[in-house]
Amino acid sequence: MAKGEELVFLPLGGSGEIGMNFNAYGFGPAHRRQWIVVDCGITFGRETDAPGVDVILPDIRFLAEQRDAVLGIVATHAHEDHIGAIAPLWPSLKCPIYATPFTAKLIEGKLAEAGLSVTVRQVPVGGSLTLGPFAIDFISITHSILEPNLLAIRTPLGMIAHTGDWKIDPDPVLGEVTDSGAIRKLGDEGVLALVCDSTNALVPGHSGSEAKVRDSLSDLIGGLKGRVAVTAFASNVARLDSIAHAARRHGRTLALVGRSMHKIVAAARDSGYLKDFPETLDAREAADLPGRKVLYLVTGSQGEPRAALSRIADGNHPDVHLGKGDTVIFSSRVIPGNDLPIFEMHNKLSALGVEVLTAEDHFVHVSGHPARDELAEMYRWTRPRIAVPVHGELRHMAEHARLAKSLQVPETLVPANGQLYRLAPGPAELIDEVPAGRLHMDGRVLVAEGEGLAKARRAMGYAGLIAITLVLDQKGRPASEAAILAEGMPQPVESAVRAAVDETLDRYNPKKTDAEELRETVRRAARRAAQDAWGKKPVTRVTVVEL
Repeated sequence: MAKGEELVFLPLGGSGEIGMNFNAYGFGPAHRRQWIVVDCGITFGRETDAPGVDVILPDIRFLAEQRDAVLGIVATHAHEDHIGAIAPLWPSLKCPIYATPFTAKLIEGKLAEAGLSVTVRQVPVGGSLTLGPFAIDFISITHSILEPNLLAIRTPLGMIAHTGDWKIDPDPVLGEVTDSGAIRKLGDEGVLALVCDSTNALVPGHSGSEAKVRDSLSDLIGGLKGRVAVTAFASNVARLDSIAHAARRHGRTLALVGRSMHKIVAAARDSGYLKDFPETLDAREAADLPGRKVLYLVTGSQGEPRAALSRIADGNHPDVHLGKGDTVIFSSRVIPGNDLPIFEMHNKLSALGVEVLTAEDHFVHVSGHPARDELAEMYRWTRPRIAVPVHGELRHMAEHARLAKSLQVPETLVPANGQLYRLAPGPAELIDEVPAGRLHMDGRVLVAEGEGLAKARRAMGYAGLIAITLVLDQKGRPASEAAILAEGMPQPVESAVRAAVDETLDRYNPKKTDAEELRETVRRAARRAAQDAWGKKPVTRVTVVEL
């Protein structure tokens, strides 16, 4: 081993939060490390926190500034919180991308949509690759998507087992089962660190089997009359196959509704899956079928405002109309933070006369993440020296660390985004902190989270906007009445603002006050009048035009 060589771990997303996974491993002396990136994902904006922002990405400037040392991005699987940021962030790194075939197809589609001609280098299921000092084996596991992988990352200073997202499912319906034999062999070889999913660290027992959901869904659908719509995560191809199986069993024609459904089904078929999947109709073709003969497979299980199910609930979908006697099944869980839009959609559907069935009262969903008994089994298989919980809020990661300690793991870390840890040589240790944070995809433009756009929008959403234009003649006197635009406030408030502005202009003496002082005086008067009349302070802007 050369002098000064270190193996380091750097999360830039996904630690202390669920989503936006971005983890980097570095090897070599501090002044000339080589890096690999494992996953590059997004999280989704919420109107309460970031109005107008749909997608949030990790700030990766630390690696972008040394991109010549980044050997590649390796994707564990194709969920958005693991691959969704590759297209917007790839120009900052310009490194090779590696993934198994199904994941590669979805990444290439995203790159093409972004206008990037980049070929993803495919790794066979169960395959391997070498990037500089990193020798990586892809080991099949189970999750709620096709081709999830645990990465065994071997280096001259030890092996890291990076789980990605996983669970233990003996009957996943589609795809490979968890290769427990290969994982046990890693434990026999010696695992330095297990970097592991923490999402369900607070959940006792096991996550449950996809095969049992298939049977339950089929029985449930068989007892329903009228039109049936099932919404699920489009990426859960096994669940889509189970819904298609239920449709066929009960004499219903399957119709795909929503762009993501079509994309995922096409990618799965192109990758050799869904060989027995029935022919499907689009929503327009299915509109003329009798209600008892159709089953809609619909996007929008999380209440996304532009997804198909939200449009159906609002009654403005061009081709799908549901009402009394029809049923919507939510074959999904409520992602934390999405509660309000989902429940609002439930209420809208109920107002249409639609029966809403969820995982709260029917067995229609199992998690794709390991509960505590599964986590314990992974630790028994791998027997790591260091436990590194990731992919979870702080409470999940802290509980994961406590579980690892109870299983006699010698060292545990609870990392935060931007913290650089040395894993070897010597004991695991925090050695540095690097810039980290979030980027907002605002329309087509990436902006730093701290640039204030979200704060300004929240302020306008709470108390509206007053925009005032003052025109002064060549002697600095008002040339006309002030033009006032008041958005988002009651009429009495607008009248109070108008009176305050007029009174301020009446008192204005251009010989004693310049235009800039006038602008600020009018702004304060308008805002104070709004507050006195309403109890709120609108965002107030004043423009002065001098002739």
